[in-house]
Amino acid sequence: MRNFRFLLCGFRILEFLPPLFVLLFFTFPAAAQSAPLQKNDSERQLFEALNRERIAQGLSALQWDETLFKAARQHALRMANLNMLEHQLPSEPKLEERLTEAGARFSVIGENIAIGPNSNTIHNVWMESPGHRKNILDARFNSVGIAAVRGTDGLFAVQDFSQSVSNLNVAEQEKIVAALLAARGFQISGAAEEARRSCESRRSTPGGEVKSMMWFEATDLTTLPEAVERKIRSEPFRKAMVGACHSNGGAGFARYRIAVLFF
Repeated sequence: MRNFRFLLCGFRILEFLPPLFVLLFFTFPAAAQSAPLQKNDSERQLFEALNRERIAQGLSALQWDETLFKAARQHALRMANLNMLEHQLPSEPKLEERLTEAGARFSVIGENIAIGPNSNTIHNVWMESPGHRKNILDARFNSVGIAAVRGTDGLFAVQDFSQSVSNLNVAEQEKIVAALLAARGFQISGAAEEARRSCESRRSTPGGEVKSMMWFEATDLTTLPEAVERKIRSEPFRKAMVGACHSNGGAGFARYRIAVLFF
């Protein structure tokens, strides 16, 4: 009986929380094709099986992402052509670069790969492997692309996961953070230039009307970082100015870079 191989994909997560500055981003050791792709039966089966597992555990179902699908299909094709099971094939970019080239933007990513006789066997073995199972049931992920390509030794399968992130411009970022502060009773200054300059330079000395300031980087703007929340609770400020600037994040990892000036 043929020996089928299954590989585990791990995570490397970096989180920096210096005083008055919050930086949160994720890195992990992702491809392209043109023209819309059509899911084959094996890919549909793996997608449905994955979401059944998540729903059974009380997790949200993952959304199908075309950019991740594109990256996964290209990687599966390369593995099948080389008859090789690897997360990074010879002369191939790393995962984050492959996903970025396909058009994805993300804060967390992961990948499962396997070769087996059929989709059902592959799914079952993934679920029996702690690392693969962790990816499938990771609550941080909201999107997935799955590819399955028949090769000489069997079905080469790839699951590319991500927590997808919206590609917001500077003004959109400022509007979102300003709304969070306004909901906490702050009057928001419409002139953001001073805060933008502070965001770019990472330097500003409180003086004049400005009583205090904070800088942070985040991958999610749906809530304020805890450091900002503590500042709001501890100081009697009632007015704020929000400025955003471009982050120097690598590959497709999305990070929002924000300065908040308090008055």
